[in-house]
Amino acid sequence: MTFGSGRRAAVQGGFTLLEVMIAMLVLAFGLLGFALLQTMSVRMSQSSNYRTNATNLASELLDQIRANRAAASSYAGAASFAAGSRAAKPCIPGVTDAQSVANASELWKCQVVRALGDSAGATVSYQDGVVGVILEWGERAGPEATTRFEVQTRL
Repeated sequence: MTFGSGRRAAVQGGFTLLEVMIAMLVLAFGLLGFALLQTMSVRMSQSSNYRTNATNLASELLDQIRANRAAASSYAGAASFAAGSRAAKPCIPGVTDAQSVANASELWKCQVVRALGDSAGATVSYQDGVVGVILEWGERAGPEATTRFEVQTRL
């Protein structure tokens, strides 16, 4: 009589609880990493949008100054405003023409605040034929709360 001739060794079928828990842990870490990647992507996309708007706004003002070179020094005072100073100031709906430096500057200030937020500020300088535009705005809280964009051109 031979033992075990008709029997086969039992083969385990299915998963153990430990294997399932490890698989769930790996999946959880993967999903957490994906969520972090998604939030960083949204934040960087918003930052890129702000920088694009700042570039376009500065270029627009410089084009206005080039078109009105005789009054270039007037833009330095008229288009500058402190960061956060226009938060409660509504844009004047009646000002639609940009014929004067004051009207053009007022329209531009409104566009800056609409595009970059209530914490935005601008400094426009003119010295020896060189015009400089500095735009500042707050993207997020923390030590690097203010983002700054600078551009200069010679007229």
